Amino acid sequence: MGLIRFKFENPPKYVIACILCSANGLLFGMDTGIIGPVTDMKDFKISFGSQSSTIHGLIVSCILIPAALSSFFAGYVADRLGRPKGICIGVFIFGVGAAIEAGSVALSMFIVGRVIEGLGEGLFLGNLVVLICEISPTSTRGALTTGPQLAITLGLVMGYFISYGTSRLGSSLSWRMPFILLAAFSMILCGISLVYLPESPQWLGLHGHYEMAEQAWDKLGVSHAEREKVVLQVRAQEVDSNTPNVKDGTMNKLLAIFSKDVLGRTILAVFLMGMQQMSGIDGVLYYAPQLFQNAGLASSEASFLASGVSALVIFAVTIPGLIYADKWGRRGSIIYGGLIMGVLMFLMGSLYAGNAVHKTTGAGRWVVIVCIYLFSAFYSVTWGISVKVYAAEIQPQRTRASATTLAHSSNWVCNFLVALTTPVLLAKSSFGAYFLFGGCCMITVVVGVIFMHETKGRTFGEIDEAFKGRSPGSKNRFRRGVSEA
Repeated sequence: MGLIRFKFENPPKYVIACILCSANGLLFGMDTGIIGPVTDMKDFKISFGSQSSTIHGLIVSCILIPAALSSFFAGYVADRLGRPKGICIGVFIFGVGAAIEAGSVALSMFIVGRVIEGLGEGLFLGNLVVLICEISPTSTRGALTTGPQLAITLGLVMGYFISYGTSRLGSSLSWRMPFILLAAFSMILCGISLVYLPESPQWLGLHGHYEMAEQAWDKLGVSHAEREKVVLQVRAQEVDSNTPNVKDGTMNKLLAIFSKDVLGRTILAVFLMGMQQMSGIDGVLYYAPQLFQNAGLASSEASFLASGVSALVIFAVTIPGLIYADKWGRRGSIIYGGLIMGVLMFLMGSLYAGNAVHKTTGAGRWVVIVCIYLFSAFYSVTWGISVKVYAAEIQPQRTRASATTLAHSSNWVCNFLVALTTPVLLAKSSFGAYFLFGGCCMITVVVGVIFMHETKGRTFGEIDEAFKGRSPGSKNRFRRGVSEA
């Protein structure tokens, strides 16, 4: 039950630290909630002129490729400077980008602001999960590591309603104000995080500061029974001839994620994070108004349902996902969630392919609308939480930051592809996009059944042994259950 056990009147310091770290996820969610409504505002079009659908898509998605590029190096930055500093640098750059957008006097300046925002986003977003993983006790790691996803969904709601409120200002301030607030929140969170976020005991141990690592565990309030055995993990890695130490060069550190003993886990994390986007979730979030209109709803009604209600639904269902993350497990959540999402996508595609969706009559359009909501809900409570947690948990200590942020690069790239291709696919075929996304969900289910070990309740050492095939629960290569305590 994870967080339910905590006493709110006196929560452990690691809980407070995880909440503060997660709060930075608000920024990504707010930007996602803001950019769609803002670029559709009348005053935005007055400032920069009406844009073609292609240019509009590029304005929305130009943040993603810079995020993918900076995410590739985010792990190295966090390994060198520490997790909190790596996060704060990214949040600061993100805030600068938002400020440039707020003050833009030309469309090119606005796009430059989004590119800078993307560079910052790639640096901090992946490291949020890494830090929380490394400061949490094993029994509540799953629940605590879902915090950034909950903050992202809350930011999505905030972004939409902030934009809805400012849209009535009747000047360029209507589209500037959301970015002014986003920049202000970024700088506030950057300052608070820099002062109060604790360093990871895992990072301290990786740099040989074993006593400081134990002191860090004590300050966080994690019991001796539940804290990771930093000294044993680091010394075990030091005897591995394939393990580069912290003094190795930049390229060696980056290439360590491709060493023989961790390559499989790197590939699995990159695949899962890519497929998280290829499920079609951002196609639904970015283009939900178009999807609802295709199903027969009026334009104004579609915009409200897609932007406001969808954001609230996604936020609401993420809460039970957070509470029960350590009860459901990562492997089962990804497999069964992918199965349900794939079925929903195939159902919608089949209805369109069979010409059963009519804009004025019939039940087909309402089935599609319900399926869109169900897909968003099941994604948020399963893949939206478990994939990011799992991608970080399965990595050994020395490559966790680099491998996790590389996986986030895969996520950004696939996000960009989905954002650009979804409107094209919808224009060419009413059902093609649904079958593509449904197929990606099913492929992920197959990969999960064959290659995933359950990580729920395991220490990092036990997870490492499971992937090396030496744990008691993994003598059979295809047995993926949780090891006995």
